[in-house]
Amino acid sequence: MSLSSEDKPVKYGDVFAVSSELGSKSIAPQDAVIMQSAESIALGHVPRGGPASLMQSAAAQNERIGVVAPDDMTDFARYQGVTVSQAEVGGTRIVSESVGPEVVAQYIYPSEAAGGGGDKERAARYPTTGVQEEAVTVGEALEAVALKPAGDKPIEQSDAAAIQAAEARATGRSEVVPGGVGAEAQRAASMNARTDDKTTLADVLTDATSKLIDDKAVKKEDAEGVVGAEIRNKPDLATHPGGVAASITTASNLNKF
Repeated sequence: MSLSSEDKPVKYGDVFAVSSELGSKSIAPQDAVIMQSAESIALGHVPRGGPASLMQSAAAQNERIGVVAPDDMTDFARYQGVTVSQAEVGGTRIVSESVGPEVVAQYIYPSEAAGGGGDKERAARYPTTGVQEEAVTVGEALEAVALKPAGDKPIEQSDAAAIQAAEARATGRSEVVPGGVGAEAQRAASMNARTDDKTTLADVLTDATSKLIDDKAVKKEDAEGVVGAEIRNKPDLATHPGGVAASITTASNLNKF
């Protein structure tokens, strides 16, 4: 498969072994963003050369030639979701990635027990069981933002509002927790508005779980609350791709409750 052609759109069928209607769809930028979020949450990072990376390259080409816009998303991703699941089979860790009902990739992935060369910090973030036994928590979804390109984004008021809403959902407290991740995000947003030395989402959300006084699995209503908080503080009423609301929404889709 080549992504070098500049005169025609790259479709799912050009990149992945899919034969359904999905195969005829041009890969859209927001499909790639959601897959990056799903990989970050399920695996702890975005694998180099993996499905999300391929989708990002394809979507970038499609955007360059004008067949998709930056905010475009296929109906498969929008209405049926994007998922990353894992299973241990005879000591081998198998990862499956899907867009809607269609599996776009299934591959063997090194587990922590297998060793594999030495990135201890990264390996420790990998689930070591099969399909996740525990649901994705608010803290884990916030930490996933720091692992994605959105982590380099300077914190604005919309980000701080979303982080505060996520913290409130995790802790059950309506007030901002002193010294918590929400308070830190608000301070960063205020400082960023008047200085050139910007604090990023990654600066605040790395190790977000340890900054929460309590945590919980993300549910659909949590995602709706965080999305609402973010868009109310943005003039265009849109969430930031790969940002706080997007990551919480991805976690809710992965948890399926």
